[in-house]
Amino acid sequence: MPDDLLEELGPQRCEAIFEQVMDCVRGYGVRDVEALIAGGEDALTRFAGNTIHQNVAERGVHLSIRPVIEGRTARASTNRLDAQGIRDVVEAAIGITRLMEPDPELLPLAAGRDYAEPEELQKRFFEATAQANPQERALAAAEAIAAVEDKGQTAAGAYATGSSVFALLNSEGISRWYAETLARFSVTALAADSSGWAKASASYHGDLEPLELAVRAARKADLSREPRVLPAGRYTVVLEPAAVLDLVGQMFGDFSATALRDGRSFLNERVGKKIFGDNISIYDDCFDPYQSGAPFDGEGVPRRRLTLVEEGVVRELAYSRQAAAAAGVTPTGHGYPLPNEVGEAPANIVFRGGESPVEEMVKSTERGILVTRLWYIREVDPYEKIFTGMTRDGTFLIEGGEVTGGVRNFRFNQSLIELLSHVEALSPAVRASGEEGMDMVVPAMKVSDFNFTEVTKF
Repeated sequence: MPDDLLEELGPQRCEAIFEQVMDCVRGYGVRDVEALIAGGEDALTRFAGNTIHQNVAERGVHLSIRPVIEGRTARASTNRLDAQGIRDVVEAAIGITRLMEPDPELLPLAAGRDYAEPEELQKRFFEATAQANPQERALAAAEAIAAVEDKGQTAAGAYATGSSVFALLNSEGISRWYAETLARFSVTALAADSSGWAKASASYHGDLEPLELAVRAARKADLSREPRVLPAGRYTVVLEPAAVLDLVGQMFGDFSATALRDGRSFLNERVGKKIFGDNISIYDDCFDPYQSGAPFDGEGVPRRRLTLVEEGVVRELAYSRQAAAAAGVTPTGHGYPLPNEVGEAPANIVFRGGESPVEEMVKSTERGILVTRLWYIREVDPYEKIFTGMTRDGTFLIEGGEVTGGVRNFRFNQSLIELLSHVEALSPAVRASGEEGMDMVVPAMKVSDFNFTEVTKF
């Protein structure tokens, strides 16, 4: 993030913006107001056909105002931070709020209390990543392309670097501010009848190792050439971390007190019960060194670490302030900005890993399938958490403890409850990055009886 943007949305500047908001609000006789202030810069270098073909950058700022007036609330937003822009958005927010019906469950604004950002979270902003330029990204992309091209394959992918600021302030004394940087590199190696893929994300772009990712993708494409066609059925599978994220990442919106109350969570009547295997423990922990994101939620409530699953037993849910008040418990700091219909959800998923690397899982498998990643994932049964989707970019046959070649991709129909009850081995957990920009800390998994329903056409 360039220095001018960081100065524009630094802590003192955000306080000054909020003072302007409060001056405007008082003119309308309104006392209670919340402001979200955000900004960032994102840059992307994209390549395809072994050629860099796009470099784009986007910079933006955002101010969102939410008044609370006699049990009513609403929100209005703007990308103008000048005095007139602030006056206009305050007027719009107050006007919309006064037109709303009162909400009997609406709480007063969260009150301020002492808060110090943990030291480890201050390590998530790297000036070098914020100021990464097109030349740096192009050099890294060129190295990756050369590694793939050297194998007679075609490379496609993207290298993104960015930075962001998020602040939340309200008239009850809350003042929160957070900044971070983020970089992502993904590469797909395309051969005549096969492909390979690799992706990584990090707060510091120097941790990405694009060349190593390209070599890995090219190796997968080479090994999966001339894929065999295997019959559909139930197989032992070794899911690499990205495949684990792609699939199990679909369930965490259900670890929500509001979802449970509304009857739209698969955890209804299952909280406190054992539904997964003994080796499955899952946490929500924004302080994990492999995680990212603000340590406070959409109302400024500090996040706390949650034990979502402990040795297969569902233990804790996320609670927004409103859900916590209804249940008579303490909010966990996972609420979305109000107003919303969702309530809350865990945001920083961390699985407890094991001690079996992928190579060891393969070696212990007499016959099975190694899966790089999944896509086109859709929910089939929301209560049993059954999903369908397909494998892609590196699906391999394991025979006699060795990867013996590529196989045609499969479509699957798989219950997550069943999957997480059949995990035979876990690797150490790593930061994995999914197709939709979703990052989690997950292990690779060896799973028995994974249900492949048909062979795809490609």
